Amino acid sequence: MNDANRADQPAQGCLYVISAPSGAGKTSLVKALLERDPELVLSVSHTTRAPRPGERDGVHYHFVDVPRFQQMVEEGAFLEHAKVFDNYYGTSLEGIRSQLAGGRDVILEIDWQGARQVRQAVPGAVGIFVLPPSRAALAERLQGRGQDDASVIARRMADAVGEMSHYGEYDFLVINDAFETALADLAAIVRARRLTLERQRRAHPALLGALVEPAE
Repeated sequence: MNDANRADQPAQGCLYVISAPSGAGKTSLVKALLERDPELVLSVSHTTRAPRPGERDGVHYHFVDVPRFQQMVEEGAFLEHAKVFDNYYGTSLEGIRSQLAGGRDVILEIDWQGARQVRQAVPGAVGIFVLPPSRAALAERLQGRGQDDASVIARRMADAVGEMSHYGEYDFLVINDAFETALADLAAIVRARRLTLERQRRAHPALLGALVEPAE
């Protein structure tokens, strides 16, 4: 396909797959990144878990019961789905496809199991793993939430170690020690991806053509 034909088509958006152990600060970082960058959108996943205080259906998650979730699995409605902490989570296939085809950059917050499925299904997806600065810091953050009892926190800490062992499957690592630094790191990854040759060709076809046009 020549450059002219590529320029006539909308730029394909980029899918950013972001994972982290519970308590690493991923959700807060993603929220701040979305507020800073209006060109980014968040993929809203489906889940069978109960809403937490302050969460709204259709905003934080699409909350469904287990029978409905299983029906969607049978219908092939999910790009990926997995069972995490006794609950099911899934990403809408049609939702992701339509946003990317429209040129939107999409953030998908999922665990390593789902991320592995997405990378296989969506060529070019960018994987980002957020790590805490230490195990002690992670434990302190989990305890500071005040939402879970000691047994749940202990289980989440144990699961976090297993989750972190998969960091090597990702393209980028962001260590969330100082929040603003970690946020700047995330923004830099997105910025660099938008400066690739393919994205710039589609965004500035007239400029590039004029710059290389032979002088008369």
